[in-house]
Amino acid sequence: MSKCNSSRPANVLSLKQKKQTGNRISMVTCYDAWSAKILNESPVDCILVGDSLAVVMHGFESTVHATVEMMTLHTAAVARGAPDKFIVADMPFLTCSRGIDVAMDAVRSLMQAGANAVKIEGADHQLPVIKQIVEAGVPVMGHLGLTPQSIHNLGGHRVQGRDEASTQKILEDAVKLEEAGCFAIVLECVPNKLGDCLTRRVQMPTIGIGAGPYTDGQVLVLHDLLGTDPGFSPKFLRRYANVHDVISHAMDTYHNDVTDQSFPSLEETYG
Repeated sequence: MSKCNSSRPANVLSLKQKKQTGNRISMVTCYDAWSAKILNESPVDCILVGDSLAVVMHGFESTVHATVEMMTLHTAAVARGAPDKFIVADMPFLTCSRGIDVAMDAVRSLMQAGANAVKIEGADHQLPVIKQIVEAGVPVMGHLGLTPQSIHNLGGHRVQGRDEASTQKILEDAVKLEEAGCFAIVLECVPNKLGDCLTRRVQMPTIGIGAGPYTDGQVLVLHDLLGTDPGFSPKFLRRYANVHDVISHAMDTYHNDVTDQSFPSLEETYG
């Protein structure tokens, strides 16, 4: 029996209870069935199918290239691999800015693919859409701070909330998202004091990435925490493995075994 099967899967209520009891929430971003299957056997609380898959899995330069079709395909794969996990899927670029019909079509696609909730970046003009999605019975996770879909407007991958005005704006937006019905919020790349202050101000759980140790939980991309890309090393990232070197060594060994004819052996051959 897998570890997570020994207890009930996470949900919006159990995540809120973790905040209330001071128990931290672990979230990991993954994009496919094989990695989701590994996470399904782990004690990790929930999985994010992030629009960062456009970069990590498809080689694009930013998340704006993620489409509804792309997100739906990967969400379905993760749901098949991790049937016991609470799965949140990102709403891709502009799906919440082109009217409620477009937004609801995207929500339907992601939920039917196996998501348990959707994540929406930003506040302001997103608030009416978030309210309608929540009223339709779909849990929504917010996302403030560094919002990758707005990277061009933010001037690049910069820490947000460094001055009083931007700090106050993020705090106010978090309250508005909670009032709109968000059950939780991702807070990305902000000073740790802001992460602490925001976590104390709202009742919903806060999930940090580069937001310090005082948020209610943390999220990292699986590929990043496994060390698949040595060239990617933001300050907030802690590597828990060095998969890049493990795979490189395996490929070198495989190539050598093939070229020197030690693979396959007779024991690995059908008679």
